[in-house]
Formats: sequence, structure tokens, C-alpha cells
Amino acid sequence: MPSVRDLRDRIKSLKNTQQITKAMKQVAAAKIRRAEIVQKQARPYAETLGAMLHDLIDAVGTVDHPFMKPGAAGTPKGVLLMTADKGLAGAFNSNVIREAERYARGSDGGVLWYAVGNKARGAVRRMHVEPGFSEALSAGEKLALAQDVAAKLSDDFTSGKISEIVLISSKLVSVMVQRPLVRTLVPIVAEKKEASGSPRAEVEFAPSPEAVLTRLLPKYLEFTIYSAMLETDAAFYSAQLIAMTNATDNAGKLLDELTLAMNKARQAAITKEMLEIVGGAEAQTG
Repeated sequence: MPSVRDLRDRIKSLKNTQQITKAMKQVAAAKIRRAEIVQKQARPYAETLGAMLHDLIDAVGTVDHPFMKPGAAGTPKGVLLMTADKGLAGAFNSNVIREAERYARGSDGGVLWYAVGNKARGAVRRMHVEPGFSEALSAGEKLALAQDVAAKLSDDFTSGKISEIVLISSKLVSVMVQRPLVRTLVPIVAEKKEASGSPRAEVEFAPSPEAVLTRLLPKYLEFTIYSAMLETDAAFYSAQLIAMTNATDNAGKLLDELTLAMNKARQAAITKEMLEIVGGAEAQTG
């Protein structure tokens, strides 16, 4: 049975840990508000841009652009794995990494990794593979980082180094729920829509449909990656908020148990000393 001194030291250490988790909980709660505001502002634009491109592609038909053509046969898929830079957020990073590993096992032709986030970079290197691109999620301005990542992926796709561009990141469902999401960004496939009885409106493009899509498609890739970065930030702080809340609550429960155990040990020590005193007194009188 641990002594009173050992229990007191454990209680002191646990209180210090509880203060740290409580402070991290408050920091995460403050940051998640800002991250959610930015993410909610960016998500509708990204979704509308994607829907607009699919409608535009469907209206035009065939477009001579590399993003609209299948990738080079026999080349690996380019997988952009996106995680947070830090941990202490429960299974947030490991869930995304596990989903990426599952996708890689089911991919024919192999995978070429691109990592955004320190945890993603570490996971790729643990596979004994050097990523084609790696950068911390918090490295500089996110829009500039998204443009760099999109430029690298576009160059590798158009040069035939990779056959697809696949994004694996976290989707913020709610503060309590964050799920890994796998999306194929390039090549862009026109959605099949059911034929309707109403005639399609005639659309004119200036100077040409190809010119319009040539400008929009790179922006679509850049902003989709940028939106995923913002969503990863918001999802990370949500997961960290839940993890630190649970850690703080568990520390409080453990403190109660250790305090009770310390009181019992102290009472047992006092009782033992009293018995020794009484026994010594009786031995002297006898």
C-alpha cells in the first residue's frame, strides 16, 4: 500500500496536470470559435465553386484541359494526407492516418504521398517513404500554402508522375464528431444527371469555354485544398476541446479517489501509532 507521502506527491502532480489540461481546454475553446467562423465562411464558396464547375462542364460537354482527362496509366495515385501539427486531441490524427493507410492498401499501382501537417509527415516517414511534398499546416499563410501544394500536385499530374489527386482530411461534422474524408479532386468527372423534360438554357462563354475553365479549374483545386486546411484546423480544436475536457474530468475523479486513499492511509498510520503508544504504556505498567 502506498504511503501518505507517496499519495500526497501523486495528488500534487495530478493537480498540476489538471491545471494544464484545463488551460489547454480554454485555449482550444477560444481558438475553435475563430476557426469555425473562418471555416464556415470558406465552405460555402468551395462547395458552390465545385457545383458551378460541374454544371459548367455538363453544359459544355468535352473540354480540352488536363484536369478533365484521365491520368497516365500505370502511375501511382497522388494522395494528399492532411493532419494537424500537434497531438493531444484524442484519436483525431490517428483516424485520418488510419484511413489513408486503408486507402493505400486498396489502391492499385501504388501511392505517392504528399503531406500537410507534422503528424502526416511523420506518418509517411514511418512508412519508410519520403513524401513528394511536406509542410507544416501552420507554416505561414494558409492560402499561400494551398497555392504551393496545388501547384506541386498540378505539375506532377500534368507531367504524368501521378494518375490522380486524392485528398484525405478531416471533415467537421459537429464539435463532438470529426470524420476522415476521402475525395478525388482530379481528374474531374462530369456528374451524370437524369434527363429532364425542360430544355437546357443556352450558355455563351467569352472568349471560349476552354478559356473559362482553364482559369477556374486551378482555382478550384487551390480553394478546395485551402478549405480543407481551414476545416482541419476547426476539427482539430474541436477534438482537442473534447479530449482536454475528458482529461480534466478524469483527473478530478482520480483526485477524489487518491484523496480518499490518502485519508485512509493517514488514519491507518494514526491508529497504528496510537496502538503502539497504548501497547508500550501497558508494557511499562505490567
